[in-house]
Amino acid sequence: MGFAGFAAQKYLNLERFKKNGQGVKTVVWFAAEPSAKLHSNDAKLYVYTVGNAGKLKRIRNQENVKIAACKMRGEGKGEWAPARAEILTGSEAKHGMQLLNKKYFAWKELLDFFAMFGKRQGTVFMLRPGQGM
Repeated sequence: MGFAGFAAQKYLNLERFKKNGQGVKTVVWFAAEPSAKLHSNDAKLYVYTVGNAGKLKRIRNQENVKIAACKMRGEGKGEWAPARAEILTGSEAKHGMQLLNKKYFAWKELLDFFAMFGKRQGTVFMLRPGQGM
């Protein structure tokens, strides 16, 4: 599918890898950078997760991931594509959060509301096209 096919999708299946090489898949919300050409190396997808989830630990240890469009429960809707993940901070994280808030408006506000009571903070990371794995 490549990154160009992801922009119209609602969910991504993100596969990260443990130190032993075993893959761990998770369905995530994401938003595409509208100003980037999604078929180029400038393509960017912003992904939202809550707190210091295991996926963030695995991304810190290994930036190479795989992504595929999927349904809400993880059923595949396309081919897997290699990507590189980078945890964001500052203005870039804020920009990604704005795109995510726009795409998932009502659901995102509800999630943020409940996260506030659990003292869990949302984190944004970016995906860029990666090399074949």
